[in-house]
Formats: sequence, C-alpha cells, structure tokens
Amino acid sequence: MKKIVITGATGSIGRILMQKLIARKDEVIIFTRNIEKAKSEIPDAVRYVKWDYQKPDEWKDQLNRVDVVVHLAGVNLSSKRWNEEFKKLAYDSRVLSTRNLVQAISFVEKKPKTFICASAVGYFGNRYDEILNEESLPGNDYMANLCKDWEAEAAKVKQFGVRRISVRTGLVLSKDEGVLKQLYLPFKLFVGGPLGNGRQWFPWIHIDDIVGIYLHAIDNADLTGAVNAASPGIVRMNEFAKTFGKVLHRPSLFKIPKFAMKIVAGEVADYAVMSQRISVNKVLNAGYKFKFESLEEALSNLFNK
Repeated sequence: MKKIVITGATGSIGRILMQKLIARKDEVIIFTRNIEKAKSEIPDAVRYVKWDYQKPDEWKDQLNRVDVVVHLAGVNLSSKRWNEEFKKLAYDSRVLSTRNLVQAISFVEKKPKTFICASAVGYFGNRYDEILNEESLPGNDYMANLCKDWEAEAAKVKQFGVRRISVRTGLVLSKDEGVLKQLYLPFKLFVGGPLGNGRQWFPWIHIDDIVGIYLHAIDNADLTGAVNAASPGIVRMNEFAKTFGKVLHRPSLFKIPKFAMKIVAGEVADYAVMSQRISVNKVLNAGYKFKFESLEEALSNLFNK
C-alpha cells in the first residue's frame, strides 16, 4: 500500500487512475482547485487539499512522507481557441506548476520516492515517417517547446534522490472525451473521414492503457526518465479513419483539409495533423503488457460494449 498525491484527479486519466488506486487500497491524497467537485467525483480519497500551484507555501507540507506524486494537472488545450493569453496559461499550468511541485519536494523532510509527471508526444513536433524513441530530439514548435520545458522542470527532482518519469502521452481514445468525441458526430452523420492528407502517423492509445502505464510507472522502480505512451499498433490517419468508420458502420469518405480545420479551430489544427511515429519499446521492455494493440479492438471496446 502506497501513499500517493495526485493532481489533475478529475481529468479523464486521473479519474480512472484514482479508481484503480483506491480499489487496490492505496492511500490517495488529491490536490485540487475545487475540493467539493473532487469529493463528489472521487469520494474515497483519504484527503483533499486545496491546491493553487502558484502558492506552494499553502500545500508543500502535504508532500512530506508520501511515497509517490503523480502530476496530471494542466489546462485543457482544446477547451478554447488559442491566443497568446491562453497559450501562456497552458504553459504556466504545466511548466510553472511542475517547477513549484519540485521545489516543494526539495523542502520536505521525508521526500517522495517517485515523481511521475505528464508530458505529451507533442514533444517531437511534426516528424513525418521518422521512428521516434525516447532519445529522439525534440521539435521546435510551441507544443514541443512546452513539453521540453515541462520535462526539464520534472527532471530537476532527480537531484533530491527522487525517481522521475515523464509520460509522453499519445492521443487518448476515450468514448466521451478527446479526439473521438470530436470525430464521432461527423461519422455518425455519414460525413466522417481522415484529418489532413491522411498520411500522417496517428499515435493513439486506449484510455485503459495510458492508465495502465501510470500504474506500471508507480510500481516499477526500474522505469525512469521519459516514457513514450502510445499503442504498439500505431497506424496512419487514413487507416484510423477507415477503422473508426468500420466500427461505427459508417463510411470514411470525406477528408477534412487542414485549412478548413484552421478556420474552425485556429492554431490547434496544426497539431491535429502532425505525424509522430512513436516507438514504445522502452515501456514494453520494462514489462508493460498492452491491453489493446489492435485499433479495431480498442474502438470496438469503447463503442460496441
């Protein structure tokens, strides 16, 4: 049984991860901006701590004598159209919050053994057909620079003898959130199809597997550093759209060009059509066994239960 602090517990990954941790009798402490919301959505945590990442003096003592800190918090990047103000908020909610958590860990007497911080495959930028492992160089766009800075702040915890993992998350497949929520309606209305030219690699991962990788990171002391988190069954966007249509019994005929996406969504559309051919050999070699390596099985699990 471990004592675990978690931020971002009410997000799509956090909620399921919390359920798994509580079910196996770990003691979970939730750091949250909204205690009442957290209590209603996740009622069985041992403690709820008011968490403003810009005010570490108010919560840093809560990190003393915990075993693991899991940092999932960050403003939802698809929650609104991007402008400079929103991009600064997205950056600070990840990079500054991570910096303050690591600094807070440095102050406590009995430090956590492990610090697990979210990151994203956006670290790599648009890389076409290049196979990307954890040692591949970062990209140089806004998201790549955000992820690079995010991971750099997390890595500073190593100087205090704390194991660090940065989970570079792919595009999470969940029925009611994220990319599938955006694609579902067009397919149901028979106007679905690939995004962009369809040739880009689409680094998907089932929600159960991204949660599984976090659990594996918590429990396996040999896993350290950056960890790519996408399915071994990565496909190109054309294949993804074709398979999604098959599962929904709909055609995949209508490509959505990048310029049309940018009219609707703005700058975030650039990232929806980036190509990232992610290798997950590191997590496989660390003993993680994926529940869903087949895209069709993953989508069928979500939509045909």
